[in-house]
Amino acid sequence: MKLGIILQTKESEKAWNAFRFANAALKKQHKVRFFLMGEAVECESITHPQHNVFEQMTTFNVQGGELLACGACLKSRELEDSTQCPISTMNDCVELVEWADKTVTF
Repeated sequence: MKLGIILQTKESEKAWNAFRFANAALKKQHKVRFFLMGEAVECESITHPQHNVFEQMTTFNVQGGELLACGACLKSRELEDSTQCPISTMNDCVELVEWADKTVTF
């Protein structure tokens, strides 16, 4: 199955669970694309003693998941793209939804 995941929050537990879900799907051989929108583009900088979001993001990338980040959202926060979160557009988000058999939002 092809799963599209859209994350719109930087709340640590929700972001952590979204990436855990994505990693579980990859382990079950699903194809997963992940789009960060709004404040979720700040996920790389989340620090929490129980919810290691960065570790889950890294695992997602290592397992072959595709991670995209809204360019307008990054720009409005004066953030730059990185290897974890390359700049994408709203068209990329639309294409993710079109590509996916199922889309999940957190």
